[in-house]
Amino acid sequence: MSASPEKTATEHVDCSDGGKDEKPGSSEMDLEKKALSGTEEEGIVEYDESETRKILKKIDYRLVPFLSILYLASFLDRSNLANAEIAGMEQDLNLQGQDYNVALTIFFVSYALLEVPSNIILKMMRPSHWVAIMMFGWGLVMTLMGIVKSYEGLVVARFFLGVAEAGFFPAASYLLTLWYKRYEIQKRMAVFYTACSLAGAFSGLLAYAIEKMQGIAGLNGWQWIFIIEGLYPVVCAVFVWFLLPDQPETASFLTQPERDFVIHRLSTETGSGTGKVTNSDRIQWRHIKDAFLEWKVWLAMIIYSAVSIGIYGFTSTVPIAVKQLGYSSADAQLMTIPVYVAAMCGVLVFAWWSDYVRERSRFILAGFVIASIGFIGQLAIPHTRLEGVTYFFLFPIAIGLYSPYVCIVCLVANNLAPSSKRAVGMALLVTVGNLGGICGSNIFMSKQAPKYPVGYGVCLGVLVCSMAATLAMRYFLKKENQRRDDFMAGRTLEEVRAEYTEEELLNLGDRSPFFRYTL
Repeated sequence: MSASPEKTATEHVDCSDGGKDEKPGSSEMDLEKKALSGTEEEGIVEYDESETRKILKKIDYRLVPFLSILYLASFLDRSNLANAEIAGMEQDLNLQGQDYNVALTIFFVSYALLEVPSNIILKMMRPSHWVAIMMFGWGLVMTLMGIVKSYEGLVVARFFLGVAEAGFFPAASYLLTLWYKRYEIQKRMAVFYTACSLAGAFSGLLAYAIEKMQGIAGLNGWQWIFIIEGLYPVVCAVFVWFLLPDQPETASFLTQPERDFVIHRLSTETGSGTGKVTNSDRIQWRHIKDAFLEWKVWLAMIIYSAVSIGIYGFTSTVPIAVKQLGYSSADAQLMTIPVYVAAMCGVLVFAWWSDYVRERSRFILAGFVIASIGFIGQLAIPHTRLEGVTYFFLFPIAIGLYSPYVCIVCLVANNLAPSSKRAVGMALLVTVGNLGGICGSNIFMSKQAPKYPVGYGVCLGVLVCSMAATLAMRYFLKKENQRRDDFMAGRTLEEVRAEYTEEELLNLGDRSPFFRYTL
């Protein structure tokens, strides 16, 4: 699985994060100062560490909260079926047997298959416009879901919800890589991603309130859940069209010197403090091909599957599981909130710590161990007699599944270049990973409630496989970094540049001798 430096005709765009390329004791600012040498000759204004932080805060305030609000709408709309189910949808639509599971599953079919095409379109048009179109589409579908009268209508609506939502998460994650350096990105992505955990908590609270609209306009409470939560992204789409920043080159909230500085600091982000890259490539067929043939993406899919199967199965089941512990429908909605708040805190702690120590794989493993403890607990305890203990073990499951999610996405984003390859690779990861949503939606069967031995057992087994894949990923990436260190140790920079032209070095992407992988 060696990724040997080789000459290719591929354009290179890399603002993703490489490996541990700096010497012990060096800092991110040391590498930045090294990379910025010569900026005066290029007409780039240099900023010190304090001024750089101020520029990053300007980007943070404009980009991260915006994406977080949008992802809250996205995850809220895809995960509210469980809230609607216990609010009376099952009886009104006469759902029988596996009907609920089929309605869950059909979403992931269209959702997964269209994520790669969506990110390709993202690279071909203004991101703000494409994201706005997606949001308007899924908001409209969700709103209309509130007036379905049959099981068949629900299934059709869920399919088109997947069509409309496909691509938003990989698009938003990719957009963050256009603004931040290697060990700046995960904490920002975590803030954005905690909207997923927050959606779980907010969904229960919002559903509890919306249920009180029962009978208004002749509609039931579960119908109002779909309608109200669908109108939110429709309104957001208008603001996204005009206000979502597309890329540093066109950022109106930055001055021209600040835009030049941001572009330049990213153009020197090779992972070793040497060489240059660019963010202005146009996607071509070879980028798509390279992403599909990239072994790191396929191995990461195994790692990602533990999270996708677990989260989607858990999210669609936890309100029902809590209700079956003896709580009323309204109380079950509220009892899910602390579980998701704990998960949100875990995501933030993992992200800040991972960026601080500049590693990903160890945090992925830590999360999987925590989740495994939760699943073992659920399988081992007698649910009918120990309701409090059953509820307690929902917390390590949520924390252990949600916390490493961003680590996995950043591990792939950090290790793919150029940016067009990264855009397709990230979408491919989420595509195949989200096929796990099909599995997760069908392993928690209502007839096995409240213990769900198949659901919890499958999740535990997949976690073990994903831990093995994580260890393998770390081993191969570390081995390749060492091979490149050895390659560079026997040559001066001048000798390396004599072997490759500047264009060839740019074209090599993550196969460049200057590129180092994140572990």
